[in-house]
Amino acid sequence: METSIKEQAMATLPEPGVWSRSYYLLTLGLILTVAATAFEALAIATTLPATVRELGGLALYGWAFSAFMLTNLVGITLAGGEADRYGPARPFVIGVILFALGLLISGFAPAMLVVIIGRGVQGFGAGAIASVAYVAIGRGFPEAAKARMLALLSSAWVVPGLIGPALAGLIGDHLGWRWVFLLLAPLAPLAACLALPALRHLPGNPKAIRDWQRIRASVRLPLGVAMIVVAVELRSLPLVALLAAVGLVLAIPALHRLLPAGTLRAKAGLPAAIATMGLLNLGFFGADAFVPLALRNVRGQTGTAAGLALTAATVCWSTGSWIQARLAAGGGGRGRVMLGQAFIAIGAAGIALVVTTNVPVLLAVVAWGIAGLGMGLAFSTISLVVLEQALPGQEGTTSSAMQLVSGLGTALGTGLGGAVIAYFSIANTTPRTGILIQDLLMIGVLMIGIIAALGLPTDPHRVF
Repeated sequence: METSIKEQAMATLPEPGVWSRSYYLLTLGLILTVAATAFEALAIATTLPATVRELGGLALYGWAFSAFMLTNLVGITLAGGEADRYGPARPFVIGVILFALGLLISGFAPAMLVVIIGRGVQGFGAGAIASVAYVAIGRGFPEAAKARMLALLSSAWVVPGLIGPALAGLIGDHLGWRWVFLLLAPLAPLAACLALPALRHLPGNPKAIRDWQRIRASVRLPLGVAMIVVAVELRSLPLVALLAAVGLVLAIPALHRLLPAGTLRAKAGLPAAIATMGLLNLGFFGADAFVPLALRNVRGQTGTAAGLALTAATVCWSTGSWIQARLAAGGGGRGRVMLGQAFIAIGAAGIALVVTTNVPVLLAVVAWGIAGLGMGLAFSTISLVVLEQALPGQEGTTSSAMQLVSGLGTALGTGLGGAVIAYFSIANTTPRTGILIQDLLMIGVLMIGIIAALGLPTDPHRVF
């Protein structure tokens, strides 16, 4: 009887929270590790113009972003599978080591190509860290604490998003761009030490079967995309045709393997949502990556001033997400996604105006704030639509497809943008023309995204 009463009393006690004695080290370690990767990802756009001025290599500008995103896709896929088999501790340690190593490689780089190599190493490590973080939440926290931990992990991007670009600009202006990499290098390993003891106790399943087809596809896809981006940069037509053809042969079957059927033709429903997400990221980040370059190398602004435009976009992105959350109760979302893409196009047009005329530079901050608002409206809405459209039991696969096209869109936008800017920046002259053409191309991509969004569900009772 006494045992039964004691068991009933224990059952009525609330489960420990994320900051309880049992979990606070794991919570803090995961948040700080993800925050380190977030800060680096958001800071690079601000510091890269100074890197190019010192090392040269404007032709490789876009690869600083594409290398990170392409290897990130591989890191996410491989680390997730290994965490299922052996537990999250091993891939987490490997991811943190590679991320820190990549920071050191970029920080001490003697040439732009070495910076790109460092960015690729960072991307692989960051992908592994992100993948393991979600596995750790699923296995390491009680049910009642999982939602809270997911929210905290999302918030790990908020502070870097608000202060990262401006802080990186200050560090670059006063200490040098290398210190943005070097000061971050010890943070991730120190944070990992907090989480590692708890991660070691999370089990794996050595009997789990590896999905080799999916793994091979996840490697073929970034390899094919990289070849396509390289082909665009070449001036020899036979080489362009050869590399582009090989890249397409590698990438398209991999996409068919990794994405829901009908995605490449934006079939109504889930495929249209996934396709629109890819176009949205391509259009936004294909312009976003070059906003600091426009302000620093065309309009002669400081890194701090250039970072303000990215900060404005981040703040307005959060605002847009909050607005869409208030509007989302009735379901649907087609109108919000289309409106969000229109806002991004307006922002890109504003940046194009800043680089081609003598309008006040403050217009860039306002314009890119409008773009961020549009991204908040569209990105969050599509994410919600994807979750609503996912079949029961396939939420994980569907979410992976959404992350895949997000990273792929970012890699394509930044890689192709770098190629366009390099092509039109002959003899290291101002990148004004290249940035203008890139912004116009991204506006065109967003218009295609608006058409693809016609396949999304809508709520007839809502204006948005």
